[in-house]
Amino acid sequence: MDFIDTHSHLYDEQFVDDIDEVLQRAFASGASKIFLPNINEETVLPMLKLMSKYPDRLYPMIGLHPEDITDSWRTILMLMERLLQASSHPFIAIGEVGLDYYWDRSRYEEQQKAFAIQVDWAIKYDLPLMIHTRDAHEEMVEIMKSSTRQISNRHLSGVFHCFGGTAEEAEELLSFDGFMLGIGGVVTYKKSPLPEVLREVVPLDRIVLETDSPYLAPVPYRGKRNETSYLLEVIRKLAEIYSCEECEVAEKTTKNALKTFPKAR
Repeated sequence: MDFIDTHSHLYDEQFVDDIDEVLQRAFASGASKIFLPNINEETVLPMLKLMSKYPDRLYPMIGLHPEDITDSWRTILMLMERLLQASSHPFIAIGEVGLDYYWDRSRYEEQQKAFAIQVDWAIKYDLPLMIHTRDAHEEMVEIMKSSTRQISNRHLSGVFHCFGGTAEEAEELLSFDGFMLGIGGVVTYKKSPLPEVLREVVPLDRIVLETDSPYLAPVPYRGKRNETSYLLEVIRKLAEIYSCEECEVAEKTTKNALKTFPKAR
C-alpha cells in the first residue's frame, strides 16, 4: 500500500540525529514520496541537502512561512525568487506560504503582501501552492479570489494545508478548482469535529495526506514527534470515515497528490 506525505519538515533539527532511520521507517510503511515545504531563508539549504540524499523520494518546495515574516521579508523573497528563476530548479511548489494571525497580528499587512507576492509566483512559474492559514480564513480567501480574478486562461492549484475548519469553510475552499485539503493527525483526535466535516461535505477525491512532521502526531502518538510512518493511523481513520478500504484511501490520495503536484510524477 503506497501513499504520499505531501507536507513534512524532515529537515527540522528534531531529526538531525536519526533522519535516516526515520526515512527508512517511512519507506517501509509504504511512503513512496515525501514533499518538503520550506519555512524561511535558513531552511533552504538543509532541505536541499536532505533532498539530494533521496532525490527520487523527497521533493522540495520554496516559500516564506507567514510566521517567519521579518523586517527583511522583501529581500528574502527576492533571494528565493532567484532560485525559482533557474531553469533546472528542483521545486515542485510554492510553499509553505499563507497567513497566520494566531499568535501575533503585528505583521498583518506584511503577511498579506508577502502572501500575494508568492501567489503571483505560482501563476508566473506555473507551480501549485502549499497554503498555511490560521485565524485568517477570510483574508486568505479574499487574496485568493483577487488573484484568480486576474488570470483568465490559467488557474491556481495546490493544497490548503492542515485543514481543520467548519463545513462552510470546507465548501468555500473546495470552490477553488484544483485545490485539495491537506488532512493529517488532527483527524484522529477524539474531540476533533473534522471527521464529521469530511463525511458531510468533502469527497475523498479532494484530499491529500500530510503529517506536518515533526508536529501534530496522530493518536496513539499524540504529543510525540511526528513522522511519515505514522500516516498509517490517518489512513486507517479516513477509511473509517469514508467507509472504504485503507488501500482505497492510499490509492486515491496518491492520485490526488500527483495530480496537484505534477513535477513529482
